[in-house]
Amino acid sequence: MEVSGEEPERPGDLPVYAERVLEVAELVPAGRVMTYGDVAEWLGEGGPRQVGRVLALYGGAVPWWRVVRADGVLLAGHELRALGHYRDEGTPLREAPRSAEGHLPRLDLRRARWDGGAADGDAGDGAHI
Repeated sequence: MEVSGEEPERPGDLPVYAERVLEVAELVPAGRVMTYGDVAEWLGEGGPRQVGRVLALYGGAVPWWRVVRADGVLLAGHELRALGHYRDEGTPLREAPRSAEGHLPRLDLRRARWDGGAADGDAGDGAHI
């Protein structure tokens, strides 16, 4: 007997939380990013680790590179793929100093971070999913 009023998950279905995380990832405009924590805050549940786990398991079909670490470091193991996307989309980057391992840039979160407003990056009503 179902008490919660929500439809039960069937084998093979995405968990409801995963669907919600993936929907937010798809909302982030090209050239902009949200941190894992931003996505969790937007949804009002979970945390950065849960968002990261969802993207690691199910994020291949969405623009996963637009959901990032809060320090702007590129996702380990996917740095070059992500960097290609960032350059194609014009995402603001901070060039790495020569002393940095691998000389990979970081995301310039001050300029690239999207707050969930209008898709063009202007302030919007911030309506949540």
